[in-house]
Amino acid sequence: MAKFSIILPVKNGGKYVKECVNSILSQNLQDFNLIVLDNCSIDGTLEWLQSLEDVRIKIIPSNKPLTIEENWGRIIDVQKNEFITLIGHDDILYPDFLKVVDNLINTYPGAALYHTHFNYIDAKGDKIRNSKPMSLDVKGYEFLKDFLRISVDSMGTGYVMRSNNYDAVGGIPVRYPNLLFADFELWLNIALKSFIVTAPETCFAFRKHQSVTGTSEDNKLHKALSVFIDFLCSLQQKDSQAKEIIDRFGAAFLLFYCKGFSHRLLRTPKRKRDNLTVSNFIAQTKKLALKLGIQDQYKPNRVLSIRLAGIIDRVAFLRGLFLIFKKMQPKPILD
Repeated sequence: MAKFSIILPVKNGGKYVKECVNSILSQNLQDFNLIVLDNCSIDGTLEWLQSLEDVRIKIIPSNKPLTIEENWGRIIDVQKNEFITLIGHDDILYPDFLKVVDNLINTYPGAALYHTHFNYIDAKGDKIRNSKPMSLDVKGYEFLKDFLRISVDSMGTGYVMRSNNYDAVGGIPVRYPNLLFADFELWLNIALKSFIVTAPETCFAFRKHQSVTGTSEDNKLHKALSVFIDFLCSLQQKDSQAKEIIDRFGAAFLLFYCKGFSHRLLRTPKRKRDNLTVSNFIAQTKKLALKLGIQDQYKPNRVLSIRLAGIIDRVAFLRGLFLIFKKMQPKPILD
């Protein structure tokens, strides 16, 4: 029996899944299997995987179309090796990923999560930037603090954990729309069991696609944020140490996402918003702050870029100018 299971949920992976799978099969450490959860792909993904005829690949197709939440939810029910890692179909593992992680496991057997540094890449595979520097050994509560302060980069790909820990926390929580923020809850739940270690080596790439704005996506982002705040509330209630950290740093977390989502909403034409506005989103985040009991610390209107977003959104002429400018200058301009 192999030591690692790399788990790849996919639907219509296109060209990206081929690059992803080839990167997995090219690992220098071969003590793994690849579990593919195919969700009724119709673009040749399943047929291509089957054509590889590689004994390391175990394909578990769905007998009916599933939502993304349902397909990733299947992970908890499949037979897994001692250690697992999850990967998005458009991400890439560098050849030393498993070898580096295996060294971490042997050196730090008591850790709950194992990780490495990584690169952000664009749709073409070109490097955007390095991940933020991460400490080698971070206790679970310190990880929670770093996470809320947005001082650490945390993505869905790249974490390795014991299968029994994954199953014990219920797997990736599928109540999040499009699984947005779901991985955050998963990593925090597991990290709080002990600590996380991160290798200094850069061992994988996370692909960032250009944001696509629209009513359904904006609504899902806002709903997912609310679900995550509910999770933080539950941590406050059952863990006094976590409560102290959330009380202190929760406002910074909310401000970060208030700013990001407000700017994203500003880029969405009003006719596609289903009555969503920057002002009512800011009001929603104030309710979330109240839920966390941090309303006295949470002052989004004191942040200039958030305040400007609200002003622009209220004036049709300014919204139009902003959309024109964004086509010419896609980088953030309200920072």
